[in-house]
Amino acid sequence: MARMQTRRKGKSCSKRPMISENPEWVPLTATEIEDLIVQFTENGMVSARIGLVLRDQYGVPNVRLATGKTVTEIMKEKGVMPDLPEDLSNLMRRAISLNVHVKNHRGDVANIRGLNLIEARIRRLERYYKKNGVLPQTWKYSLSNAEIMLK
Repeated sequence: MARMQTRRKGKSCSKRPMISENPEWVPLTATEIEDLIVQFTENGMVSARIGLVLRDQYGVPNVRLATGKTVTEIMKEKGVMPDLPEDLSNLMRRAISLNVHVKNHRGDVANIRGLNLIEARIRRLERYYKKNGVLPQTWKYSLSNAEIMLK
């Protein structure tokens, strides 16, 4: 996307350093990292949050370099993967909170449109996950079911 003032494309974000092996200063072994991931998942953390906690509190810069697998692969292997994919559940939470706002403020047309856009994203993800076998073919999104599933 082009920048608004300069009419040219720009780079944003920092880049991860190009390293192909785990640094020797990482304090945890691969099995300890996998045990922490299982423990965090059982406490209700999602995979992105687990990666942040491992990086900030345990000094693990990259789980894939340390273990050879990603956080979600470890969660699948250990059998602690949540029922819904993380991106789908995040969108459903946003839709629920926006629906509560729209019920209280019926004239807020911009947020009604935002709710429609979020629900369209949810339906696209639903189609994708059904096609790839992540969700069962009988799974159907509705706002009332989303509130039940996420609580």
